[in-house]
Amino acid sequence: MSSIGVIAALLALLCWGLGDFLIQRSTRKFGDWIALFYITFFATIVLLPFVIDSLRDLGWVAAELGILLLASVILLFTAIVDFEALRVGKISVIEAVFALEVPVAAALATFVLRERLNLQQTALIAIIVLGIILVTTKSWRHIKRTKLERGVIYAVLATIGMGITNFLVGVGSRATDPLLINWFTSAFVAVFALAVIIAQGRVKMIASDLKQSWKLALSVSIFDNSAWIFFALSATHIPITIATGISESYIALAVGLGILFNRERLRKHQYVGLAITIFAAVALALITKDVL
Repeated sequence: MSSIGVIAALLALLCWGLGDFLIQRSTRKFGDWIALFYITFFATIVLLPFVIDSLRDLGWVAAELGILLLASVILLFTAIVDFEALRVGKISVIEAVFALEVPVAAALATFVLRERLNLQQTALIAIIVLGIILVTTKSWRHIKRTKLERGVIYAVLATIGMGITNFLVGVGSRATDPLLINWFTSAFVAVFALAVIIAQGRVKMIASDLKQSWKLALSVSIFDNSAWIFFALSATHIPITIATGISESYIALAVGLGILFNRERLRKHQYVGLAITIFAAVALALITKDVL
């Protein structure tokens, strides 16, 4: 089993599983833009001491700067449409669509970076995607009417954006380093989010909400940013497709947490999806070795 790459991907899985739960609570408590600002501003401040030397060494090389800027713009776009998809759409449909970001990232890694997976790895990635779709689909009637459901267009755009973001974060972490790509994208999004909050006349709420719910703001910032850092680290040691496949299994983890702590009831096909996703993710981790 790989030492660094796979372990980092598994840690990203855990952090995203917990982070998504906290993001949902945060957006309901603070609103989308303030929650996004807390998360990205936290990373901008905390990571700065660790990336100062990297910023100096970067020298604003056109290729590296281009990757950082493109990743930031795509991430910002993705965050906006992601929130909108979840706001207006049905989760049973939207999250099933989100699972398709794995093949999007895989396609980019294959055609742009010429990453090659063996037959076992390819099959396990496909099983993970299938399992995620099964576990997040409560009713097949919704899937039959997907093209008519509200929010699906936003979800498709968010899926494409997140797949591209995963790819660019992986490429950016290799071109620079995992901390720098996360600091740069966070700083970019934080500035834009603050501008939107100012335009909305809600600047005072940043301090008031933080004072009332600082524990929530701190915890969501820690888990979400840790997930991105671990993902970026994993992408520097293993293929981006595999890093995405393993870490994206957090959706199944979130469902499992719902069963344990919220006593949620699932249908038979969802239990099947949960089981095969966990099996495939573990198997993929066991057969993958650091190759980069």
